[in-house]
Parts: sequence; structure tokens; C-alpha cells
Amino acid sequence: MQVKAITHNIRMSAQKMREVVRQIQGLPAAHAQAVLAVVPRKSARFVAKTLKSAIANAEDLKRNKKEYKDMNTDKLWIKEAVAGTATTLKRFVPKARGSAGPILKRSCHIKIVLSDE
Repeated sequence: MQVKAITHNIRMSAQKMREVVRQIQGLPAAHAQAVLAVVPRKSARFVAKTLKSAIANAEDLKRNKKEYKDMNTDKLWIKEAVAGTATTLKRFVPKARGSAGPILKRSCHIKIVLSDE
């Protein structure tokens, strides 16, 4: 059985987020939480929050849905962890001779899929 959690519109670039997401790909969920707890990056906190949400979704589905009753929540592992780009806020800063320079404020989405198979 597969369970997923998605966090939308995090104000950080997807490139910075992917560095942390790749570290937990394919790990058991409990081990991934331990890894994220010691990673000293802002993006690790967002990934840990999304992973915690995916684990909570798995426990909730096991409790409330008949087809998920046989799912083993202790043996969950990260099947897929993806950080994709979201909308970019475009701002401008004044430059010399009346021109304007662009500022791109990037954001991203995190998707984590857990599996017990």
C-alpha cells in the first residue's frame, strides 16, 4: 500500500530542497526522520514536517479504511521523495539610468510517497 503527503508553495527554491530530499530517498521512514533531525538546513525542517504528515496519513488510513487494515506502519519506507518547482514571484529593483532589474522569489512543492511493500 502507498500513502503520500504533499506540501505546497514553500518559499525556498526547489534546487535547495532537492539536496535534502535526495538524502532520504529509499530509506525507512523512522531512519529518515533521524537523518533529517541532524541535517543543519532550513529545508530539512520542511521535509521532516512533510514526512511526519505522510506517516500520520498512513496511521489514519490504517485506522479508518478497510483496504488499508493489513498495512504495516512500522515497516514504511520512502518510495518517492520529490521537490518540484512552484510559482515564482517576480519583483523588480531599481537600477541605474531608470532601468529595473528582476528579482525572482522562487518556491517549491514537496511530495513524499511511503510504501510498506
